[in-house]
Amino acid sequence: MASTSASRTVPASPEKVWNLMGGFDALPDWLPYIPESTALEGNRVRRLKNPEGEVIVERLVDFNETERHYSYAILQAPFPVDGYVSTLRVHTVPGRDDIAEVQWSGRFDPVGATEDEVVDLFTGIYRDGLDALHKTLSA
Repeated sequence: MASTSASRTVPASPEKVWNLMGGFDALPDWLPYIPESTALEGNRVRRLKNPEGEVIVERLVDFNETERHYSYAILQAPFPVDGYVSTLRVHTVPGRDDIAEVQWSGRFDPVGATEDEVVDLFTGIYRDGLDALHKTLSA
């Protein structure tokens, strides 16, 4: 099983960051790659569309409000992976209440692509997403 992660310090308190991104159906609020999200099954499943109209369906598999993290599994997507599980996590930065560190990580089995190709794909998605989160919080 392959894995990758990215992290970024963002200009807001952990509480503010979590309030923006902690809802499972909140991706369109901060991630331009996902302009549309529809909550299904009591907000345990989200049906996403990217700008090209491709559908991504994900299931929430873990959620912790107190520790500010959630994990989800891909059920359907145009990505060359199987067994994909990802976690978004908001960390406090010791001695600072005006910034937070956000980590996005995932593990998966490549299908029809090399491990390096899939790791590069998701590392790029995570980095671009965290850059977009930073931009949203800086506005």
